[in-house]
Amino acid sequence: MPVAVVVGMQWGDEGKGKIIDLLSEEADIVARYQGGHNAGHTICFDDKQFVLHLIPSGIFHPGKLCVIGNGVVIDPAALVEEMEQLKEAGVDLEAQLVLSDRANIILPYHSTSDKSRESESRFQKIGTTGRGIGPSYADKIARVGIRTCDFLDESRLRELYQANYREKKQILKNLYDIDLPDFEAMFQELMKFREVILKFIKNTHTLLREAIAENKKILCEGAQGTMLDVDHGTYPYVTSSNSTAGGACTGLGIPPTSINRVVGVIKAYTTRVGEGPFPTELNDGDGEKLRDEGHEFGATTGRPRRCGWFDVVLARYAVAVNGIDAIVLTKIDVLDKFATIKVCTGYKYKGQVYDEMPADLDCLENCEPVYAEFEGWMANTVGITSYDELPEKAKQYIEKLSGLVGVKFLMISTGPARKHTICLGSLF
Repeated sequence: MPVAVVVGMQWGDEGKGKIIDLLSEEADIVARYQGGHNAGHTICFDDKQFVLHLIPSGIFHPGKLCVIGNGVVIDPAALVEEMEQLKEAGVDLEAQLVLSDRANIILPYHSTSDKSRESESRFQKIGTTGRGIGPSYADKIARVGIRTCDFLDESRLRELYQANYREKKQILKNLYDIDLPDFEAMFQELMKFREVILKFIKNTHTLLREAIAENKKILCEGAQGTMLDVDHGTYPYVTSSNSTAGGACTGLGIPPTSINRVVGVIKAYTTRVGEGPFPTELNDGDGEKLRDEGHEFGATTGRPRRCGWFDVVLARYAVAVNGIDAIVLTKIDVLDKFATIKVCTGYKYKGQVYDEMPADLDCLENCEPVYAEFEGWMANTVGITSYDELPEKAKQYIEKLSGLVGVKFLMISTGPARKHTICLGSLF
């Protein structure tokens, strides 16, 4: 029963899209287990760049089945738009895509609530995308969410939507003085998307269990990264779901005993988007250089990412929380022009050095990173596909990172294209 989970080890944006696209060659099924259209996986295919928000990154491999699991929250408008773009690119969606009948739906009042709360000065600013992901998950936990299985019965769908609409209308008016559009107009718009989505809705629990029984190779992908997990990340500056490996079990209905490999994806430096603590953040020329060389702008929002040096404390924490047994190192080429490269090995706070990730936000926000320094290689590594061809100092940096984190590297990415990869082992 070969089931592998690929998980981001930082605050997302580690380059998982390319890696999952590459690893999909070894899989029969690629399944997305959490998040919404607030995350974007950038894929380079046929010399074109695509940003996938909901559909799994294996969709560009003909014959691979892509599953959107029950742990994902789905904006019907965003899903249909993405489906249309893929159809134009020649992807046979009806042969390759299925959608869980247990996934929750994002509706217009969710994004209205999200944007309104984020813009209100009386509430804590989290730095969300305003796309309704958090409010949709809140409805899910409150047991009032609408699921894709509700699309199967139009009268039931209307009844559930109308009940929620009445409640949300009052809340939004009282809290933010915002009026929702007319219900009938919103419902008819949803019905248009329903007609497109309906044929893709399946019992994915049964599908995946049968696939495991048939010994098919399943690759599970999440969105965001470990430090944005609602339980294990830098709370409250996190996403609203479990982006760690455990989320694959609840978000797909796969038993934990079926998972036999967890692969972490991590950058050769660190970035994050939005608010929240970031111990190794650089607000100087090196930070700007990392952003420029790494093209560090959000795939979904276009927001500039905050950049900093590699964080060993964070990486070891991600290994422990996820049970990571192999790592993919991405964007090593971004460091090509740095004469000196730093790596954070601990956090100094109030006279104490922490080598384990603290929960205390005050420590994370005000600690002083303890750095080890490395001499840069000052040579081009873009497109290198053999480890032996890397500059000696680049190999020393990579080997030191592996030693500090305590896990070996499975792949090293040297550029955005599929072929810009050093493969040191196989997924399964």
